[in-house]
Amino acid sequence: MAEQGVNDGRRRFLTATTAVVGGVGAIYAAVPFVASFKPSARAQSAGAPVTIDISKLQEGQLLKIGSDVPQWRGQPIWIVKRSPEMVTELGSAEHRERLRDPDSEVVDQQPEYAKNEGRSIRQDVLVLVGICTHLGCSPLFEPEVKPQSFDPEWRGGFFCPCHGSKFDLSGRVYAGVPAPTNLKVPPYRFDDDKHVTVGLNPVEGAA
Repeated sequence: MAEQGVNDGRRRFLTATTAVVGGVGAIYAAVPFVASFKPSARAQSAGAPVTIDISKLQEGQLLKIGSDVPQWRGQPIWIVKRSPEMVTELGSAEHRERLRDPDSEVVDQQPEYAKNEGRSIRQDVLVLVGICTHLGCSPLFEPEVKPQSFDPEWRGGFFCPCHGSKFDLSGRVYAGVPAPTNLKVPPYRFDDDKHVTVGLNPVEGAA
């Protein structure tokens, strides 16, 4: 009987110890689970406006936000400096006939202040979300006016190598390609001649 009492005592001790250790383990296991609900610093900053210095951007060049500077809301932003010749080409009747939505009539593809030929506030500076509107690939920047394997009458713009979608130097989609809509223009404003802030509108000052 004494031996039985010792065994019972030992059993109760082991049971209690196991319960305590299990409880502590559950607490530590829950920490990363709970922490996963907290937005990281990167996630918090992803929705914040991003200010970009465009003072060194030359005509015909593309600045990709997401490689050189932080992304905006997890999206790559492109800024293109257009030459006067590029801007003139955008309005030619011959060029417009090749586009699916030359007047940017599809809603939610650009702010109201960017609903124009250049789809921009300033005609020399284009700001776009660098994601193809077909299946989310990243188009290539092909600014030169010369025959291309994908278009013998190419006048400069963006070409998506995934499925062959084409966009002009305003981000307007060509007719007859898989992409259904123009490239998206994010909200943005010019703080001065050298700085663009993506995520803020020029009038109300809010995203």
